[in-house]
Amino acid sequence: MSGADVVERPRLAAGLAVAGLLVAASFAIVEPGTLDDPLWIVLVGCAAVSRLLAVDVSHQRIFVSGAFLCGILAACFLGPAAAFTVPVVAELVGWTVERYRRVPLLINLAGSALPTVLAAAVLHALRLDRDSAEFAIALAASSGAVIVVNSELVGVGMALLDGQPLRDRVRALADLAPTIAINIALVTAIGAAYVQTGFAVITLVLVALLAFSYMTRLVTAARERTKEYANLSWGVLSGLIRTLDARDQRAARHCAAVARFARDMAGHVGMSEREQELAHTAGLLHDIGRFALSDRVMERGVVLTEDDWLAIRRHPELGADMLRDIGVYGPLSEIIVAHHERPDGKGYPKRLTAEDIPEISKIIAVAEVYDTLTAPDTYRTRLSSFEALTELRRVAGTQLDGDYVEALAELLAGQGTEYRHADAADYDEELAIERRMNEAASAG
Repeated sequence: MSGADVVERPRLAAGLAVAGLLVAASFAIVEPGTLDDPLWIVLVGCAAVSRLLAVDVSHQRIFVSGAFLCGILAACFLGPAAAFTVPVVAELVGWTVERYRRVPLLINLAGSALPTVLAAAVLHALRLDRDSAEFAIALAASSGAVIVVNSELVGVGMALLDGQPLRDRVRALADLAPTIAINIALVTAIGAAYVQTGFAVITLVLVALLAFSYMTRLVTAARERTKEYANLSWGVLSGLIRTLDARDQRAARHCAAVARFARDMAGHVGMSEREQELAHTAGLLHDIGRFALSDRVMERGVVLTEDDWLAIRRHPELGADMLRDIGVYGPLSEIIVAHHERPDGKGYPKRLTAEDIPEISKIIAVAEVYDTLTAPDTYRTRLSSFEALTELRRVAGTQLDGDYVEALAELLAGQGTEYRHADAADYDEELAIERRMNEAASAG
């Protein structure tokens, strides 16, 4: 794109937005309708407050806008002048707080005012009886049309402004269908309530809508804070794993391998996506409690004392305590604290028996033992995958859960050496998978 295009496209976008505003204003002047109805004051006030309560939900496909509803109601019951002032005042109020660029402001003003005023002009020209079915149908059709036109006008204007292809900004009707359906239902219901009961009831309905908008804003803000806290806490935990890896160079690779095996085993036995995510996260963090062990215990070739073994047996509890303190990963604590328990009740720290051990803990145990037996960086003689599975089957039912041992054997049957021997398991790669899963969950 040339320098001239960079200058001309914003001018074109601004010029078209101004033209749209002038067209809308001309309709409002020629056929103003009424502005002396108290409903106009209520609609302007509710639209302005609703705009201030607007929440950024750009990652979602559905929105319910109080300002939009007020604009449509003004178009249907008051005429073009009210249909112009309600969305314009609402957007200007929002801009005074957000102070975004002026050309996008013009685009938003034109995109909201023009289709609303045109809808008002059409409804005013039809002069339908408000108690008739035809009026209800026209009301519903107008609200749907305004949403579509508003979306397309703003999309085209922003594409011109930002120098993007128009097809990248124009939204398909399928994408707008949920929004159209919900807003049509609300506009039609509120309009019918106004026709049947008058000013007082519609005022109460709009106030209730504002209260709903405010609660939605609070919930969304809390959700965003939770997501930020989760990202922060995950950063702390992954940092601890990296620190642990500096003390014991097998730690990060081992955690990555256990996470991968655990996730795949959970999927192989038919666990839900949520349970697969838990298995993966638990695999990444299962040894986090080892961070609290002394440097001497972490060294290889050291003869461990009874006190050292007691400390080692405490690492599941220490890891679970760390996760409980962080809070966001609290549900994982029950999995991690039990990943060294045994079906025969001889595990630690609580000597749980098979029926009391969480299923994902049993999966983690199988994955951990298998990786320890086959890894090149283990503290014992490395076994082949076949030899390791033979050993796992030998202790199935006592040390490990037999069903998950067989699940791992089935999973490994069609895999190559690179997968069966997780020499190249990468903590950063598994961490990237974890972040993608978290992002998908937040957007879902």
